[in-house]
Parts: sequence; C-alpha cells; structure tokens
Amino acid sequence: MIVGNVIGNVWATRKDENLNGLKLLVIKPLDYSSNNDLPTFVAADSIGAGIGETVLVVNGSSARMALGRKDVPIDAMVVGIIDVVDV
Repeated sequence: MIVGNVIGNVWATRKDENLNGLKLLVIKPLDYSSNNDLPTFVAADSIGAGIGETVLVVNGSSARMALGRKDVPIDAMVVGIIDVVDV
C-alpha cells in the first residue's frame, strides 16, 4: 500500500471501455524519510477523492481485486481517503 497526495486529474477522451466510470488521479507518494523524490503515478478512483487529499493506494493485482473486476486494465487504485497520518 502507498500513502500519497492527489495532485491532479487525468482526462482521457479515449480510453479502454472498462475504465468508464472511474476517475483517474495523479498521485505523489509520501515518503516520511529525508528522500522525497518518489515518482508520481496515475491511480484509478471510485471513491471520490479530490486534489489535495491524502489517499491510500493499492497496486498490482490488489488494485483489480479492490474494484472487484479482473477485466479492468489498472495497476493502482485509490481505496481510502486518509484523515490523519501519525508518524
């Protein structure tokens, strides 16, 4: 699982039909060490996260399992909106 901030939206005029109904978000992973140069990535979202929110993301086959559909071509899925992170 990855904790990250939503920093943008992705708009696709053409996409796989299995992605219909899913919002695509640009995620910047949070790194609580001194090295915060982790690359941004795109994650599908079905829970309504927005720009500026901290989210929990699963990737790989867990992303498809979270959606409950194996036919969706995703490798990252927002599964939670985080209120507080206590490190």
